[in-house]
Amino acid sequence: MKDLSQDEWVEQLKKDKNAVVLDVRTMDEVEDGVIENAIHLDIYKGQEFISALEQLDKSKSYYVYCRSGNRSGQACSIMEELGFKKTYNLDGGILQWSGDLVSYK
Repeated sequence: MKDLSQDEWVEQLKKDKNAVVLDVRTMDEVEDGVIENAIHLDIYKGQEFISALEQLDKSKSYYVYCRSGNRSGQACSIMEELGFKKTYNLDGGILQWSGDLVSYK
């Protein structure tokens, strides 16, 4: 896992052809908006969260965020334990995000 500032996260995401954006917040938080193209997996769902992670392609790069950067850091650690090699945590989370948000579909 690597913690990235918003600028680093956005810049690296633009260049990464294997990028997947992962939002690990609760559904209530997601209703306030998500970063474009984000997949939502609530880290508080426990085994359901783990099972969903196990369905993801481990060869991809995962750009993970939450509200403040804490849960997404935990999610990146869990992902590494499951065999994911490229996980990037948005330092400061959505609270520090100055980019656009879109409605969750």
